[in-house]
Amino acid sequence: MIAFSGKDRPDEGIINTCVHCGICLSVCPTYRVTGLEMSSPRGRIFLMKQVSAGEMSADEPEFMAQMTQCLNCRACEAACPSGVKYGQILEASRSQVMAIRLDGRPKTEDDPKTANSPAVPAAERIIRAAVFDHMFKDMRLFRAFSGALKVYQKSGAQAIARKTGLLKLMGMGEMEAMLPAISQKMLQPRGQIFAAEGERRYRVALLTGCIMGTAFAQVHKATIRVLQKNGCEVVIPEGQGCCGALHTHGGDLDGGRELARANILALERAGLDEFDAVISNAAGCGSTLKEYAHLLADDPVWHERAARWTSKVKDIHEFLASIELNTQDLKPLNATVTFQEPCHLAHAQRITSQPRKLLGAIPGLQLREMPESALCCGSAGIYNVIQPEMAAALGERKIENALSVKPDIIATANPGCALQLANELRKRGQNVQVKYIIELLDQSYFSPG
Repeated sequence: MIAFSGKDRPDEGIINTCVHCGICLSVCPTYRVTGLEMSSPRGRIFLMKQVSAGEMSADEPEFMAQMTQCLNCRACEAACPSGVKYGQILEASRSQVMAIRLDGRPKTEDDPKTANSPAVPAAERIIRAAVFDHMFKDMRLFRAFSGALKVYQKSGAQAIARKTGLLKLMGMGEMEAMLPAISQKMLQPRGQIFAAEGERRYRVALLTGCIMGTAFAQVHKATIRVLQKNGCEVVIPEGQGCCGALHTHGGDLDGGRELARANILALERAGLDEFDAVISNAAGCGSTLKEYAHLLADDPVWHERAARWTSKVKDIHEFLASIELNTQDLKPLNATVTFQEPCHLAHAQRITSQPRKLLGAIPGLQLREMPESALCCGSAGIYNVIQPEMAAALGERKIENALSVKPDIIATANPGCALQLANELRKRGQNVQVKYIIELLDQSYFSPG
């Protein structure tokens, strides 16, 4: 029997905090779709407890399937009256599941005689190694890949591949449709400094990340302009890179730790203590960035440094809502907007009122609340690649809820959500825009009026 052991074993104290009250069931996306107890946080914690107690093997198909099916949206955490830190035990469980799939046993399992054969095909191993072990850990490689993708998109090759049906023939149609359009000009962190407009009130650092800096560079540029309008000097520290969210949520905790250390070091070199805030404008990234201290809790060298880092990280909506917002320069934006709440903004960071406050500050903008605004859209990192059916069901549900209030714009705050929403709108031929909230603020500040 393969059992959990080692530093990434799920904390039994957290597991035992769950009193199995069932309040989490109604907010769990996978339970809402399947109606199955095991597809709920309560059901998954029961499985974790069974494995932890040695009553179930960690390589049982049901256990491995449920740890993979969960979106890690953290809605259960926000609803839980007992304060169960579900994300932490899920990520630790996924670490063990991935170790079993890759190695045939948990990384710290000391009985190789009982180990299973690796369950990951050679092709997937190569892709994982190329993407997670190299590309996301080296921004030069990531930008080079993004540049090649831009050529594919701009040269006409993408249009040909789609028209001829080649992508569908290769089984890559849905996956390719989710690829982001690479920005005309990427934002590469080189230590740039953007002066505040008028009197400087704050000095902040902007985290550019990986996908945000290559495919959503326009969101970064909008963020910089809005911060400048609000008296902020904005610094783009060099040496920073991917936040590690995909690694951490996917069970590669050591990979996440490696990226966390690199980002902490980059900001320390830029003068971490001199910044009023370290700004993230992507919900999934912000959630992981704020959890570096937990991720490095067992590292005596880095834990204290991670705690200092965590104290500085602010989501852009959280930061802007906490200062005296420059409303004088906001011009009318006559549009009907509905807000799709990214899971790692609403549930992991518990930021819900601040985005609405900022939208409410824009003259002429009418905010219409959609049903189930905080229910996961099904993106969740690479979830729509590894769990396409569940992702599609949740994506359809989300877009139907959004369209029910007849918006001109669906506002969001996360790249995965933006891609999922845009893809669902394309399928329906809907002429509804998907915009980041910070883009709407930028538009309001700089529109001709």
